Amino acid sequence: MATQLKPVTGLREQVSAEEWAIRTDLAAAYRLVALYGWDDIIFTHLSARVPGPEHHFLINPYNLMFEEITASSLVKIDVHGAPIMETPYVTNPAGFVIHSAIHMAREDAGAVMHVHTKAGQAVSAQADGLMPLTQTAMLIRNQVTYHEYEGVATDLEERERLVEDLGAKNAMILRNHGTLAVGKTVAECFLNLYFLERACEAQVMALSAGPNGLYNPPQGTPEKAAGQGEKGLGMVANLLAWPALLRKLDRLDSSFRD
Repeated sequence: MATQLKPVTGLREQVSAEEWAIRTDLAAAYRLVALYGWDDIIFTHLSARVPGPEHHFLINPYNLMFEEITASSLVKIDVHGAPIMETPYVTNPAGFVIHSAIHMAREDAGAVMHVHTKAGQAVSAQADGLMPLTQTAMLIRNQVTYHEYEGVATDLEERERLVEDLGAKNAMILRNHGTLAVGKTVAECFLNLYFLERACEAQVMALSAGPNGLYNPPQGTPEKAAGQGEKGLGMVANLLAWPALLRKLDRLDSSFRD
């Protein structure tokens, strides 16, 4: 028998307009992750910082599929992952370990997204990591860093090492685990994740034919492309790509705004 959850309603009147805008963007990001096939049933998380000095964050209910997430259903939590508003949904404090470490260490980390895609896991298990095989990989490669696998991320002591490995960069490959992206806004974070996942998918496809048939770019080109990728990505994300993605979602199903 299917379990029916009574949806949360009327939350818009209980939060600030700024928080509601972030809720809408984060709910959209969850729907887009599902749309692109990057979700993992109910597992993995996307989080966003709520404006203000309280160190509050938004994260998904642990018992909803990503295509079910709405702006109202997102749970507001503290730095320990505990809900601070009444909610009918289940939360997963352990799932916030990675996110809380980054949010607390990086003031510019307005959003953090972590997924377990097949391509991302495959590249995370390859010795060379992300290779400069495609334009997408070259554009983002200088922003990619790595963190060694230490088991399921429930150990609070791992947070310090993860933050140190991330540094000031905005994309990470968690070895033998998956991918992670950071951004000042939900829009920037999603586009960083998109580029990383797209590059991983292309690499897996290219390597499927064997290493002998690969064509490597001319010397110096990866470095040139990396420099180009660091210019204007935020503007492209916030002003161009994200509005287009929201229009796409509205055409398909606008209930993420509820």
